[in-house]
Amino acid sequence: MISTLWQMFAMIACGVAWRYWRPGELSAEQTRTVLTTVVYYLLLPALVLDVLWKADVGIHSLQYTLFGAACLSFAMACIWLVGRLLRFKPQQMGAVLLATSFPNVTYLGLPVLEQTFGHWARSVAIQIDLFATAPAVLTVGIAAARHYGQNGEQNRERFWSFLVAPPFLAAMLAVVLNLCRVPAPEWLASVLQKLAAGVVPLMLISLGMALSWKAVTLRNLPYVTPVILIKMALMPWFALWFSQYLTLDQAHQDALVLEMAMPCMVLGIVFCDRYQLDSSLYAMAVTVTTLLSLVTLPFWYQIAAG
Repeated sequence: MISTLWQMFAMIACGVAWRYWRPGELSAEQTRTVLTTVVYYLLLPALVLDVLWKADVGIHSLQYTLFGAACLSFAMACIWLVGRLLRFKPQQMGAVLLATSFPNVTYLGLPVLEQTFGHWARSVAIQIDLFATAPAVLTVGIAAARHYGQNGEQNRERFWSFLVAPPFLAAMLAVVLNLCRVPAPEWLASVLQKLAAGVVPLMLISLGMALSWKAVTLRNLPYVTPVILIKMALMPWFALWFSQYLTLDQAHQDALVLEMAMPCMVLGIVFCDRYQLDSSLYAMAVTVTTLLSLVTLPFWYQIAAG
């Protein structure tokens, strides 16, 4: 597990180095936008189609959805109570809600699960993302950002907008082909595999580009501290407890727990900018939790695996 994480963080470090050296005079923000766009619209749908077309899709997929919804709801309820108790301002409240509730199940979770458990774990990461986390982000997450933000009236995405997202469309197509037992042509499978191979390194490099030490300030510490405690401790603990009630084997339970132990998702910074939440606070939460995950992920893996 430790060696796997060091390999992941080596690729993340490439993104961090790009932020400071700016090769070709391209900023990290410019380069990250291009990389994430290519991944989101082309490479990730290819990976989703390749994996889910051949995956064992069944009743356990519903358990992934139930598990993800329960864990996200638990984390959101915890940080909402803390925010009300400490009287966070709306901009900070919206930022910490997004940071605490939604883990980085794809950009970091997918490569970590694949390297830790094997290729079968890619299906777990993709399904928990597309059937639980992504719908929640693009419905409840956006609703929270609108409520606490200052620019909600000008940016009204429909709640069902996630249904037309390229990865989700690819997932629906893959599930239909899977259930109908349509065989994948050899040439198409080869193309999908080659495209999918670029997802992990590009996602990790773009994650590194999103990290910034400038966002780490004492001003944000009182807000980030509860995010760290809930996301890196309470949420994995709840996931570990809840997973025992699922009819899945131990390896799948361990993979699910590890997904809920992931640091803050990077996508939330987009919503913070769009709805005028505290983007600096969110960026600090992403940076700090990502670095801490080098220690917390092996810990929760050992706990889950017994």
